[in-house]
Amino acid sequence: MARNLAHKIIADHLREGVLEPGQEIGLGIDQTLTQDATGTLAALEFEALGLDRVRTEVSVSYVDHNLLQTDFKNPDDHRFLRTFAARFGLWFSPPGNGICHQLHLLNFGRPGATLLGSDSHTPHCGGLGMLAMGAGGLDVAAAMAGYPFFLPCPRVLGVRLTGQLAEGVTAKDVILELLRRLSVKGGVGLVLEYFGPGVAGLSVSQRAAICNMGAELGATASLFPSDERTRDFLAAQGRPQVWRELAADPGAEYDRVEEIALDRLVPLVACPSSPDNVRPAAELGDVAVEQVIVGSCGGGSYEDLMTLALALKGKTIAPGVNLYVNPGSRQALAQLAAAGGLQDLLAAGASIFQAGCLGCIGMSQAPATGSASLRTFPRNFPGRSGTRDDRVYLAGPRVAAATALAGHLADPRDLEPLPPLPPAPDLRPEALVPPLADGAGVEIVRGPNIAPFPVLEPLPADLTCQVILKLGDNITTDHIMPAGSKILPLRSNVPAISQHVFAAVDPEFAQKAQAAAPVAVVGGENYGQGSSREHAALAPRYLGVRVKLAKSFARIHRANLFNFGIVPLVFADPADYDRLETGARLEFPGLAQAIAEGREIIPCRLEGRELGLILDASPRERRLLVAGGLLSLIRGGA
Repeated sequence: MARNLAHKIIADHLREGVLEPGQEIGLGIDQTLTQDATGTLAALEFEALGLDRVRTEVSVSYVDHNLLQTDFKNPDDHRFLRTFAARFGLWFSPPGNGICHQLHLLNFGRPGATLLGSDSHTPHCGGLGMLAMGAGGLDVAAAMAGYPFFLPCPRVLGVRLTGQLAEGVTAKDVILELLRRLSVKGGVGLVLEYFGPGVAGLSVSQRAAICNMGAELGATASLFPSDERTRDFLAAQGRPQVWRELAADPGAEYDRVEEIALDRLVPLVACPSSPDNVRPAAELGDVAVEQVIVGSCGGGSYEDLMTLALALKGKTIAPGVNLYVNPGSRQALAQLAAAGGLQDLLAAGASIFQAGCLGCIGMSQAPATGSASLRTFPRNFPGRSGTRDDRVYLAGPRVAAATALAGHLADPRDLEPLPPLPPAPDLRPEALVPPLADGAGVEIVRGPNIAPFPVLEPLPADLTCQVILKLGDNITTDHIMPAGSKILPLRSNVPAISQHVFAAVDPEFAQKAQAAAPVAVVGGENYGQGSSREHAALAPRYLGVRVKLAKSFARIHRANLFNFGIVPLVFADPADYDRLETGARLEFPGLAQAIAEGREIIPCRLEGRELGLILDASPRERRLLVAGGLLSLIRGGA
């Protein structure tokens, strides 16, 4: 039977389960990546498993998020990660080397492999034919230990591309068009597989940029076929031996198909404050902009930076505009300089920052109060920039260049066409540290901010808890566990970071939860969208949250809730969401037994009446809940 590419890779790595959409499957994982904001906790979790070395083909520890060294916390974590990598057989990428997804694509990705990363934008590497997925750090730690990665078998949405991108249109506009059509929850439970005659006209960097923001659709993964463009990319990186041709079989079927005519796309912009709030750039000329940033994992490649440089060559940015450039990798910055683009950017008035995430996760580059900022980043969730009432717009490098020159949102088609992009110079100055053949004698150095992993108790037989917070639809992990320069350095200290849970929603949440524990939180549709950060599950669990009730959950956050023993329940009757208020007291008699026995409807009493709540969980996920989480289950030998 003809198979699509996603099913081919899944079948090749299937360890447990059957290839049937919605059924839980376990996949063998070839490669893993962590970044420093999630990697320190993942390292502590891996240590707790008691192994001597990682059991993957490749595992890499990247430092790209917490780059500001304003006190000891971040450099202590970096040193811990460097010594952890040496001890357990991981590659290590130091601060300033670049962003994990860009670097992994350049140095380690290979067609047909599986990649699991503790960052939601890991699907970036689908640009060269990998099945690359984001997950919580605990799932990644388990994969590093050789355990399968479990997930519901996804359906496959085929995206047929025709034509070629027109002048002024970039790869970012392709994924923004999909977000406009499908919304931030339109990809939940899906792998997006791109195919069709339009694929051949896209470079691997363009493909990766499209896959990167599949995370904003809620998709499990995104991928392109591996073809001649892929081979050229890998050869240019000095890795031709890992190339293999991969594509869907002729006549392969998809669960459904979207078609995009690339030559009919126009430059698009995601408006505040959601990636699916998309409008044509031509309609937004009245929006004055004070800050433009080009960079991030989905917008910091050599092609992105050189496109910006060509657009600004011989010109000067508008008065009152700050133009910042964040290279995705040290390699991209070196290539930009060798091709002459760096001088053009400096002459135009741009400021060049080190290779890293920076403003994308609120690590500096916050916009001024009341001002608009245009960024080539993947997310514009409220307050994520570091400014509470921010107005962040998202677009590709051509819109960014036109906007920086005009001082307001602008359509790049109003400017002269760009000359062809010069080939990337053959430079690869990455500072990657390879793993030791034997790291048994390496001492792991821990700073005072690295706290022991908390003990999580099993689920009690009966549970009574109070609802202490009720939220609406599309609550993000930034709402639950904020990022930013003040909070990110606490990622290795669960007691400390837990005090910031829901801080932007209810500044007293942490104190209320600890005082009333055990407690419950109520949300609407697509609860937990956004980042893979497991702290959005672990920190509430530490405070005493044992149940979350919602109309629906985002994939990665749902998995993280199971991993840390929080029961995710869905309303059988959506009207019950409206009836449930903060302060309500929920009684769950026989909760542990009901979960263990596989009951779909979980008994719950609210003020003397029964509340219909659904637990859609596999037998393995039910064991997780009863045990108190994945670490407890593994330690128990299950």
